[in-house]
Amino acid sequence: MEAGAAAGAEPAAGTEPAVLAEAEAAVAAEALRLLRIEPSAAGEPSAGRAGDAAEPGSRNALRKRRRWQRVLAARRGKRRQERQRRRARRAAGDGHGPGAALGSGPEGPGPPSVRRGRVPAALATERLLQARAAGPRLCVDLGVGGGMSEKESGRLASQIRRLYGANRRAARPFWLCLTGFAAGTAIYEQCLRMNDGFERYLMDTTPESYLDLFPLEAIVYLTPDSENVLQDIDPSKVYVLGGLVDESIHKLTLRRAQEQHLCTARLPIREYMVRAPNSRNYHSETLAINQVFDVLSTFYETRSWPAALRAGVSSGKGYVLPDAADQAETAPSPAAAQGNALLHGEELHRQEAPA
Repeated sequence: MEAGAAAGAEPAAGTEPAVLAEAEAAVAAEALRLLRIEPSAAGEPSAGRAGDAAEPGSRNALRKRRRWQRVLAARRGKRRQERQRRRARRAAGDGHGPGAALGSGPEGPGPPSVRRGRVPAALATERLLQARAAGPRLCVDLGVGGGMSEKESGRLASQIRRLYGANRRAARPFWLCLTGFAAGTAIYEQCLRMNDGFERYLMDTTPESYLDLFPLEAIVYLTPDSENVLQDIDPSKVYVLGGLVDESIHKLTLRRAQEQHLCTARLPIREYMVRAPNSRNYHSETLAINQVFDVLSTFYETRSWPAALRAGVSSGKGYVLPDAADQAETAPSPAAAQGNALLHGEELHRQEAPA
């Protein structure tokens, strides 16, 4: 009997490791199943979450996608508003009839703010070609700036870019010409490097001198040191600006024009503006070439020297129009205003104090 019992116990002992192994395998399988996060494990999904689970990717990716869609919608709205503003400005500035295209409609030329707005490329090209045929012409003499440093040449190239951009936006543009613009010079390299699409600018560029291109009697050299005051803009004239940055002029342009027996003129800054007091006692009539062009272009449109000088002469030059000077004199300084306030407070305190 004992032997039989022992024989019967041996199979039970032999099957125990197998049962344990199966149990461990079942536990591991259940753990792996539980580690798989399924939508049904979190309860009954809502309609929105069911839609999220149907899309590939995580919820963070879906949130990013929705946020990007909102950004795109906002950008489209801003572009739509900008188009509406452009159409409104164009309708207010262009007017009707062919005269309005030149800024000389029945009510006179438009204000400078309209002139500075964006202009369609086709209209700007048409205006520039009209200026090429009928004038006036503005020439930048780059032959006078041979002694400029690389930094000054870069600043002059930047001023040329601004001048061309303002002329392209003008309702009544000039036809521009760069003379003494020779390949290999510092200003040539700087213009090509700093101005994108410079080769496609609608203007003349030549290494020749303006003396070889235009008759002497048609040339007017604009220099701040001239004794002659520019009264008007004649479309039959060629107005020449010295291609120098404002720090390096030093009467060079006047001497150059006198040696070439040319007519000279200066902007009427002294005639229409007054010196404004400043801490440095600095007053200068020397402007950058793009600032001179702003004055000429605004006057050519408005026929008003005060408006033209306001557009081109910055307050940093030390000159202001008389009305601006009167406002500056009558306006109290901050220190004086503070002192007046203190005195007024003391007076009120004395009036309210008991006798």
